[in-house]
Amino acid sequence: MPIRFAVLGAGRIGKVHAKAVSGDPDATLVAVADAMPQAADLLAALWGAEVRSVDEILAADDIDAVVICTPTDTHADLIERFARAGKAIFCEKPVDLSVDRVRACLAVVEAESGILMVGFNRRFDPHFQAVRAQIDAGAIGTVEMVTITSRDPGAPPASYILSSGGIFKDMAIHDFDMARFLLGEEPVWVSASAASLVDPAIGELGDYDSASVILTTTSGRQCVISNSRRATYGYDQRIEVLGTKGMIAAENQRPVSIEIADERGFTRPPLHDFFMTRYTQAYAAEIAGFIAAIRDGTQPRPSGRDGLFALMIAEAALRSVKERRAVNVAEILPCQ
Repeated sequence: MPIRFAVLGAGRIGKVHAKAVSGDPDATLVAVADAMPQAADLLAALWGAEVRSVDEILAADDIDAVVICTPTDTHADLIERFARAGKAIFCEKPVDLSVDRVRACLAVVEAESGILMVGFNRRFDPHFQAVRAQIDAGAIGTVEMVTITSRDPGAPPASYILSSGGIFKDMAIHDFDMARFLLGEEPVWVSASAASLVDPAIGELGDYDSASVILTTTSGRQCVISNSRRATYGYDQRIEVLGTKGMIAAENQRPVSIEIADERGFTRPPLHDFFMTRYTQAYAAEIAGFIAAIRDGTQPRPSGRDGLFALMIAEAALRSVKERRAVNVAEILPCQ
């Protein structure tokens, strides 16, 4: 019997996940909930689902799992409610913007023996997974340095900046998770530099649009991350891993992989325009992984703790910028 899903939140990412759920033969989309009735109606109609309230979904016997795509400040409360209701939970990152709140939420999930997966979709990208597979196979020896380039084609509006948590908790957090995925050791030290170079309004709101981060593990392995809210040439997503025996890289992807040679030289089509098209396969694969975990009765990855660790690195990066020093991740502890 297919796993029966509800999607909470019918916005941009909710649409992506509703498509992934509906396209999986082992899942069926039963219901959609959203604070905006028209958005819920449109998404439900697209995939043949019902529109229900969050409370109705909580009490429903015909729903096994939920995908939480609501605003960030609702995530932790919804996770706790659905964990207590016995539903499997997939939640978009982050669980919350506060380390304290995330730890409290995860304690509830653990107490309820709940299933929780956090949406770091890039782990499921086939190109990045191939890099990890080659590392595991020993193709480049022992990992020494990782380089991650992640640049958006343009800056979001100020209204988004106000609620996003900032560049480190909203954008770079994906790269912090990818660094953990590739380094093979936990980052211990975080050194970051950031500025507002793209849009002065972002700086006026207390955020940044350009950042560089160096993560260092106990053994000295390093990850260098480059983030920008402006890449005029498209959605820039690259990784490179240097090891004792060699190097492996995943290049930018394009909607079509062709090359044209003429009197102008060699040219290729433009990059993907943003994450919805660049990571289509990753979104489908992460939902498939979540479904497999539900069926097997196992805890999926990335887990709630993976989400917590990435948030702690993000908090350390922000502190590093503000205090102009390297920050030990162990400093980012909840208030006692």
